[in-house]
Amino acid sequence: MRQRTVTRRHLIAASVALALAGVASVPLLRAAEAKPKYTTKEVMKALHKGQDNIAKHVTQGSGTKEEIDKLVEYYASLPLNEPPKGDKTSWTAKSTALLRAAQDLRAGKPNALAGYKQAVNCKACHSAHRPN
Repeated sequence: MRQRTVTRRHLIAASVALALAGVASVPLLRAAEAKPKYTTKEVMKALHKGQDNIAKHVTQGSGTKEEIDKLVEYYASLPLNEPPKGDKTSWTAKSTALLRAAQDLRAGKPNALAGYKQAVNCKACHSAHRPN
């Protein structure tokens, strides 16, 4: 009798774990199916091209709410794009950090500007992922 109770407990625990794993995987499947709104080239052109660009305004502390919203909108596409060159894991980590930093700016979190300045390290990303 005691052995059955343990078996039932294991069965119930396993069922709950499987159900939770199924629910948790739905956002991951949706993310895998998600298509980026912008290409990497479009993101770079819209936010980083030229001497007077949105990323520069923001790093200097003079970015407007609209500019920060645009950062978040465009950066959301980067993790969904394939890296032009290099490792996908590195690409995802760098682009996700950039998106989170922009989201923190929009949310007005403390030290968000410092976090954005660290995440927007062009050389680090270009060295690993920009085609020659």
